[in-house]
Amino acid sequence: MMQIAEARKYYPHLKSGRIYMNHAAISPLSEPVVKELNDYIYIRSETEIENFPEYMKVFQDTKDKLGEMINCQASRIAFVDNTSNGLNILAQGLEWKAGDRIVLNDIEFPSNIYPFLNLKEQGVEIDFVKSHDGIVSFEDIEHAISSRTRLVSISHVQFLSGYRAEIGKIGELCRSKGIIFCVDAIQSAGALNVDVERMKIDFLAAGTQKWMMALQGLAFIFVTEELQEKIKPRYVGWTSVSDAWNLLNYDLKLRSSAERFQNGTLSTIGVIGLHGSLVFMRQFGHDKIEEAILSNTEYFMGRLNEAGIPVVLKGVEKKNLSGIVSIRSLKAQEVFDELEKRGVTAAVREGIVRFSPHFYNNREEIDRVVEILKELLP
Repeated sequence: MMQIAEARKYYPHLKSGRIYMNHAAISPLSEPVVKELNDYIYIRSETEIENFPEYMKVFQDTKDKLGEMINCQASRIAFVDNTSNGLNILAQGLEWKAGDRIVLNDIEFPSNIYPFLNLKEQGVEIDFVKSHDGIVSFEDIEHAISSRTRLVSISHVQFLSGYRAEIGKIGELCRSKGIIFCVDAIQSAGALNVDVERMKIDFLAAGTQKWMMALQGLAFIFVTEELQEKIKPRYVGWTSVSDAWNLLNYDLKLRSSAERFQNGTLSTIGVIGLHGSLVFMRQFGHDKIEEAILSNTEYFMGRLNEAGIPVVLKGVEKKNLSGIVSIRSLKAQEVFDELEKRGVTAAVREGIVRFSPHFYNNREEIDRVVEILKELLP
């Protein structure tokens, strides 16, 4: 295992002296990822141009590593182009009845809202759980569930506040009531441990450009075998079928694996980037990465509290923290702009300045950010 501190030498952007704390939006690429991407481009441009069979092995190895990361068989994973379309596979694939209800909440990123709101024309009703101070509590979700609830969908980590939901408890509750449990894991996969078996998750979607530190334009879904049989793919393509390479035998017999949701040519460059990132991050271990991220979060929040700068999440337990640390300010845009001028990349969303340091960020960087904030928010 490589030590966390060693990771910094593999991130070229650090040479500029800038402090990057916007991994909840998009992550920088590490040198091992860049090398794997460049190797692929070299092969495709100068040597074995038609290399489809060779890279099918990389696709499979990438799924194997994803399966190891979230504790499932690789056959339960499919690649898609983004989180929204992954969630649409579920939303549009189920047979809905008028009066069916879905439980969402009022601080979700739109990707986890619109695919389900789009079902209202079929008579599906949406119950929005009201958040409190950036928190979506288990108790409020439990209270929102009724006898007509068919599905609960929630982000593992809320994109604004950074609140990590009690996914395991929600999953147990849904499983006990026969409710489909869907998780948007784009703000947790790669940063926090995700165990679809233990958490009783039926469907999961996550893009790879944030905490997984890969490329935009690629995401993956996980679906249980039981739920898969209830989903009718609204789109199919030549690679959706079990005998795909028998090209003139038009037999629409879908694959038995989650790959039935992969309709055709995939983003090979996206998978290559993800493969490189998973191989690199595996050298540190997912447990160690989560430990480093949560340590940064606790330290960051502690320093902000010492400075009298209130964080959005107040008094929550460590189990509900993530890699996101947010502060609310009436001059959030001004603070963001000034941080940029001083070499700090954060994000501004809905009147909130959001910081999201990854495992390789260190306390010196956090200290520097806090000192700047003390000047800007006296």
